[in-house]
Amino acid sequence: MVLAVPSPRVPPDAGPARWYEDALGWTTVAGPPLELVTGVCFDVLELPADAGRGVLRRLGGATGPVALAGHRMALLVAEGGAEELPGLLDWLEWGGIALDLTALGAGGRMTAPLPPGRGGSGAPGAAVWLRPPVPGRGAAASLPALRAAPRDGAGVPCLARLVAAAAAECHRVRLLSARARGPAAQQLSPQRFASS
Repeated sequence: MVLAVPSPRVPPDAGPARWYEDALGWTTVAGPPLELVTGVCFDVLELPADAGRGVLRRLGGATGPVALAGHRMALLVAEGGAEELPGLLDWLEWGGIALDLTALGAGGRMTAPLPPGRGGSGAPGAAVWLRPPVPGRGAAASLPALRAAPRDGAGVPCLARLVAAAAAECHRVRLLSARARGPAAQQLSPQRFASS
């Protein structure tokens, strides 16, 4: 008589960490909250949510996965994109301008939103996917990156175009918030032009 040992019971929802690790191949750090490690499979450009909404309007579907956590938006880009940000900003002539645009690369972490279809946490400001990653679609190949030529698909977003839109929108949001605070808060000195 042969006795078959039943396979271990796995709950239908084995947890978000398992989805990130098994379906996407992303590294996680147990929480609370669960975190995704940046600089391994992807990097993150982080900006104010208002600026992020402007980027999404400008670029339509030409972004990778996008998450929202409170008043900050995270745009996932190809691994190595965080290192490119300062040089890209200089090249795009945004260097030296105070933008609320930061990058998370090697050694960074972002709060993991619940995987799509798993419902919300109910907590105000909890991380959620606005554009979730798609398992099995080569998640890394669909992230915005600097590339000399399109790889396998012309629909891969361009990191330079994404950074240009993000910088412009961050600057727009900064100017609008300064205007909303009033002229006293702006403390702009008048410019004087010399006539020749």
